[in-house]
Amino acid sequence: MKPEDSILLDDLDRRILAVLQEDASISNIELAVLVHASAPTCLRRVKRLTETGVIERQVVLVALHKVGPALTAVVEITLDHQATEKLVEFETLVANDAAVLQCYRVSPGPDFVLIVQVSDMPAYHALAHRLFATHANVRNVRSFFSIHRSKFETRIAV
Repeated sequence: MKPEDSILLDDLDRRILAVLQEDASISNIELAVLVHASAPTCLRRVKRLTETGVIERQVVLVALHKVGPALTAVVEITLDHQATEKLVEFETLVANDAAVLQCYRVSPGPDFVLIVQVSDMPAYHALAHRLFATHANVRNVRSFFSIHRSKFETRIAV
């Protein structure tokens, strides 16, 4: 993030974000009580945080084990050519695939680390063929398959 993209947050903004990251389904009145502010103030602050992009979106976290079989893989990708347009081209390719949950451009080591979620190994094989094997600029792929998830968090420190 560039410095000009950052938003100045005060203590109340940070308290609001901390509470909403734990449970965004609470009412505005409940939020106001928890952060020690008035309901109208909380409503204005949440609206401002949303309009400025600090709050990107509100989602529901689904219990993975309750919805069927799933295979999580952490995948390292190294490209042959790392020119900016080649990196962006690969990011666009993986961003458009629903199985790719996260994509990080990293350094040093591989060019990208992906977190992917598929139903089983045949689905992973199809994804690997679709995204990696048929992409001429992909030089190396290393996949690590999760056998147990001991922690998963979406919140960030504010």
